[in-house]
Amino acid sequence: MALILDHVTYEYGNGTELLVRALNDVSLVIPDGQFIGLIGHTGSGKSTLVQHLNGLLKPTSGNIYYNGEDIHDRDFSKKRLRSKVGLVFQYPEHQLFETDVFTDVCFGPKNLGLDKKEVQLRAFQALKQVGLPDDCFYQPPFDLSGGQKRRAAIAGVLAMKPEVLILDEPTAGLDPKGRDEILDLVASLRKENGMTVILVSHSMDDVAEYVDRIVVMNKGSVCYDDEPKQVFAHKEELEAIGLSVPQVTDIMHALKKAGWWSADTSVITIEEAKKEILRQLRKG
Repeated sequence: MALILDHVTYEYGNGTELLVRALNDVSLVIPDGQFIGLIGHTGSGKSTLVQHLNGLLKPTSGNIYYNGEDIHDRDFSKKRLRSKVGLVFQYPEHQLFETDVFTDVCFGPKNLGLDKKEVQLRAFQALKQVGLPDDCFYQPPFDLSGGQKRRAAIAGVLAMKPEVLILDEPTAGLDPKGRDEILDLVASLRKENGMTVILVSHSMDDVAEYVDRIVVMNKGSVCYDDEPKQVFAHKEELEAIGLSVPQVTDIMHALKKAGWWSADTSVITIEEAKKEILRQLRKG
């Protein structure tokens, strides 16, 4: 069943002169199995929003529902919620703290009260799922590379078998190869497990390539919520709020403006651009 945000507002510094409204009357429905890209400039409310989804933050007003239950009802189990709605932070160092990787990945399922055998089995399966080499299992987490740390952090969440996986800027600081490996991994996990994925990203190219739906945040509010092609059709409006469109979309706009051909400016991925350029070349 869906995650639902119903007119959620969140304010920092309430009752002081430093009041900041980080979320402003946000309403969203997040259905099962969808791959969602959450984008917006720095300070737009993205990270604040995702921290509401597993109860790390409580709305100043409004409600959040998971499987039809208000997550802030007194008898609702936040522990159960956080086993089902897993959040991978932007910096894996904020999530990795045990003496070795395997022990770290065991932490989540252990806190669910599972027996030792099940805990270790889940940790082993999760580490295999994320493709971390066996010789990394018993290394200290901080001896790993940036990409390996992210894989370990994702494994720690996967070990709890979540239904919703939230990733806050999972490719920040990685080189192009590392970025592609992490995003391909996430797409593969989503396909294998049927989980809902929410990807917070500054990269328009990444969300264009992978997601089914894009939610655009600006000043704590949702300004667009649609399929990628429909969102990126608002090129000028996105640029006005400090965002952009995918690079190939920019190229198509430039070609059309230069009068080279009637380029399809709805192109948002490299594969689509290749097909469009070949189509135009065949037309002569």
